[in-house]
Amino acid sequence: MPPSPPRLRAWLSPALALVAGVLGVLAFAPFSWYLLAPVAVALFYQGLQARRGVGAFLVGWAFGLGLLGFGVFWIRISMDQFGNMDAWAADLLAGLFIAAMALYYGLAGWLIGRLDRGPFWVGPLFALPGAWVLLEWLRGWLFTGFPWLAIGYSQVDSPLAGFAPLAGVYGVSLVVAVAGGLLWLAIWGARGRPAPLRWAAIAGLLALYLVGAALRPVPWTEPRDAELRATVLQGNVAQEVKWDAGARVPTIENYLELTIQNLDSQVLVWPETALPDFLNRLREPLIDPLAERLREEGVDLVFGVPVWDEADDAYYNGLMSIGSAESIYYKRHLVPFGEFLPFHRWLGPLVEWFEVPMSDFRRGHMARPLIQVDGLPVGVSICYEDAFPSELGEALPEAAYLINVSNDGWFGDSLAPHQHLEIARMRALENARPLLRATNTGISAVIDHRGRLVGTVPAFERGAFSASIQPRRGATPFATLGNTPAIALAALLLAVGAFLARRRRVSSD
Repeated sequence: MPPSPPRLRAWLSPALALVAGVLGVLAFAPFSWYLLAPVAVALFYQGLQARRGVGAFLVGWAFGLGLLGFGVFWIRISMDQFGNMDAWAADLLAGLFIAAMALYYGLAGWLIGRLDRGPFWVGPLFALPGAWVLLEWLRGWLFTGFPWLAIGYSQVDSPLAGFAPLAGVYGVSLVVAVAGGLLWLAIWGARGRPAPLRWAAIAGLLALYLVGAALRPVPWTEPRDAELRATVLQGNVAQEVKWDAGARVPTIENYLELTIQNLDSQVLVWPETALPDFLNRLREPLIDPLAERLREEGVDLVFGVPVWDEADDAYYNGLMSIGSAESIYYKRHLVPFGEFLPFHRWLGPLVEWFEVPMSDFRRGHMARPLIQVDGLPVGVSICYEDAFPSELGEALPEAAYLINVSNDGWFGDSLAPHQHLEIARMRALENARPLLRATNTGISAVIDHRGRLVGTVPAFERGAFSASIQPRRGATPFATLGNTPAIALAALLLAVGAFLARRRRVSSD
C-alpha cells in the first residue's frame, strides 16, 4: 500500500496555511505573480492533510487571515483617515472584518476535510475545487457580498485568462483550484506511488495552461460600427478636501480645464462624484451650458454626480451622460458602512461617529445598468459595482462597450487601486468589451476587449489618457449564461467528491 502524503504537526498546519494565504496575495496586482495562485492553493491543501472538523476549519481560517489580512487591510485607511476614527479603532474594525471574511475559507477547509476520505485523488481534484469556488462565490453575494481577491482575478494576465469569456472569474477560480490540486498531486500526492501518476498530474497541469492559451485569441464578439476616440480624465482631487465647500469651485474648474483640452475626443469620462455637489444645484449654472457646448463640439461627456430627489427626500450616487442626449443611472449596489448603513434603526449612531461624507445614499432601481452615449448603449458601473460580474452582465449583449467610474482615493496609496483595476480588466475580458475607467485619484485606464491595458493615468497624477476603442456586438458564453456553469460545475465536483467519500466509508464499514 503506498504511503500517505506527509503530514505536518498540528500547530504547523495553520502556520503553513497562513503563509500560503500571504503568498496568494502576490498573485494579484500590483505584484501579478500569477503562477503563485495554484502554489498557494496546493499549500493550503497540504495544510489540510489529516485535519478534520475544527482542525480543518482552523487551517482554512488561517489561510483566509493570511490572504485577506495582507490583501485587504487597506480598508482601515477609509475609517482612520476619512472616517473620524482613532487608529486603534480602525485597526480593530478592519481586523474583525477580515476575521469574519476569513470564515468562508474556514468553512471550505472544514468541508474539504469532511469529504477528503475517498481515493487519494478525490480531495485535490473534487473536494478542493468544488468547496473553494462555492465558498468564494458565496462570499461574493451573501450579506451584500465581498468578492474581493477571488483567486480568478489573479489570472487576468495568465494563459488561464482564456477561460474567462467561457465561465467568468469563478470559472477561472475553478481552473486555478484544479491546477492547485494537480500541483499537490505532482509534489505530494504521488509520492510513493507509480511514476506515471506524477507525470499524469503534471500533464494535466500543463494541459490546463495550454487550453487556456489556445482560448485567449478566440474572437467571441465582433466589431460594431466605427472606432471612436475616448478619453478618461483624472482630476486627482485629494480625498480629504473633496467634499469641502471651498474646494467645489476649484474641483469643477479642474475638470472643465481637462475637458476643454480634450474636445478632440468623441467621448469623455469623469470619475465617480466628480462634481462635489447635487445635480439639481448644478444643472442651471453648469450642466445645461456645458451640455450645449458639448453638442456644438460633437462630444459626449459621462460623469459621476450625486442626485438629490426632493420628492423622496433621498439622494443617489448618479452617473450621467450629456452631449448628444441626456441619460442617467443610479448606483444599485451600495457599499455597506460607506454609502449606506445596514440595520440603520440600531446602528444609526455610527453614522455620526464615522462622519463619512455622503454615507446615506439610496439604492437605485434601474432595471439594467445601461445608458446612451453618443447614440450607443453602454454598460455602466459605479465603483464597487464592477466587482459583481452578474450585475454588470445585465447590460449585455446590448452594451457596445463598458464604463466604470470610481473613487479609490478612500484607500490611499495601497494595494486597493491596483486590485480594483485588475477587477475591471476581468469584466472587460469576460464580456469581450472595451472598458473606460475614470477614477478620482487613479488608476484611470482604457482597457481593450481582451482585458489588456491600452494605457493608464498613474495614481495620484492629474491628467488624461486618450485612445481609439472599437465598440462590439455579440455575446461571450459568460455574458449569456453568467456564473451558472462555473457554480454548477463546482457543485457537481463537490457532489461527486461526497459520493466517493461516502462510498469509501460504507465499503470500509
